[in-house]
This record gives sequence, C-alpha cells and structure tokens, in this order.
Amino acid sequence: MSFYPCHSDPACLVFYARIVARRPGAVCLDKSYFYPGGGGQLSDRGVLRWVDGEANVTHIEPEDGRFWHCIDADIPSDDVIGVIDEHFRSLMCQLHTDLHLLNALVYQHFDSALVTGVQMAADGTARIDFDLPGADNQRLRDIEPELNGMILADLPVHALYVPAAEVEREAGLVRSRSVAPPRQDNDMVRIIEIEGLDRQACGGTHLARTSQSRPVRILKIENKGQRNRRIRIGLVDDAA
Repeated sequence: MSFYPCHSDPACLVFYARIVARRPGAVCLDKSYFYPGGGGQLSDRGVLRWVDGEANVTHIEPEDGRFWHCIDADIPSDDVIGVIDEHFRSLMCQLHTDLHLLNALVYQHFDSALVTGVQMAADGTARIDFDLPGADNQRLRDIEPELNGMILADLPVHALYVPAAEVEREAGLVRSRSVAPPRQDNDMVRIIEIEGLDRQACGGTHLARTSQSRPVRILKIENKGQRNRRIRIGLVDDAA
C-alpha cells in the first residue's frame, strides 16, 4: 500500500485530477484525496465536477492497486475537480478517533484486550468488538464518562510512521487479534498517537484534536459468542 494523499494533506478537500481509466459506473484518477476506506471505516463521499456537470462519488472500490471512484453519472470530460464531502469526512474522523479512545481505555482497564472487529456507519454510530471472555458488561458501560473526559481533554492526535520491525517489537502497537497493520511500500507502518494516552497502528482518517468530536454515548453492549463483547457507540446529536 502506498501513502494516501489524504494522509499527507488531510485538509485538502478540493483538488484537480485527470481520469486515467474508466469502466461502467466508475473512474480512476491520476491522483485523489478521497479516503478509499478500510479497517471498518467507510470511504469518502463527494462529487467529481467538470465544465458543465457533476457526478456523485458514492464510494471507492480498491482493486489491483487502483482506486475506482464509483459514480452515479457518466463523465464526458477527462479533466475533473474532486470535491470531498466535508461533513461525511468529519463524521468518520470523529467516529474513528473516538473508537481509538475507547480502545485505549478497554486496553488499559481489561488486561490488554484485543480488538476482533470494527465497523463505522453513516448514521453516526459505530461498533467495536473485543476479545473479553467473562467481562462484566456494567464495567464496560462505566467507561462512558472517562471516554467523554478524554474527548473534552483536547488531546492532540498525530500520525507518524514506524518501521514494521519496530512495530513488531513494541507491545500494544497492534491491537487487532486477526488483522495485520497496513504497511506502506517502504515497509513503514502508520501509527496514530493520541498524545499522553495511546499509540496504535491504523490507516484511517482522524481528528487533529480529540475535542473536535461531539460527545458519545455507549448505546449497547452485546455478548457475541463466548469471548466477544460488542460495544456500540453513537455521537450525541448537536441539538441534544
């Protein structure tokens, strides 16, 4: 996997590009700042514009090293302007950063429990599964005030790149039981660091500071088999 432009310049939401390949309902661009999705995070949405029209980008389909931008209309031009949906990007950044906070707290309070699955949704909710046999669900619910305290603490969030060999040596950088961290072409691994709280491998998009997220609620805790606990969270509506 190569470096995503949205990682190096996360503030770029409008960019010029040229279509280099086409197939029914999708195009590839010579460059793109759309996040292509992965690790339970949905891909960016937005539009591709040309002189006298535009097509909605509904999602991205990675395939054989290419990223197909799936669109709802034919594009007659080779030159386009990509416009990323800022609200949707922000929603995913909030959910993903909040899941890292929750992950950090569970890792600390429940004997380094590992993640077994993650999924973010367009409705402002997300779920994360942990390998937590015999865990007290009420103890998990009681994390909510501490989780929101970390959001209010305005902790800086940084991305850095660490050699894969170092990631293997440092305990806690890889939190998934079954999914290996994404490697760059130069054998580096992207690490998301929430200053003073957490460091873990991740290829998703995140906030610059935790306080940029709305508060969250723990909506539900489910037992999924003998070992898994599923925690569902939701962003608190601005009007709530």
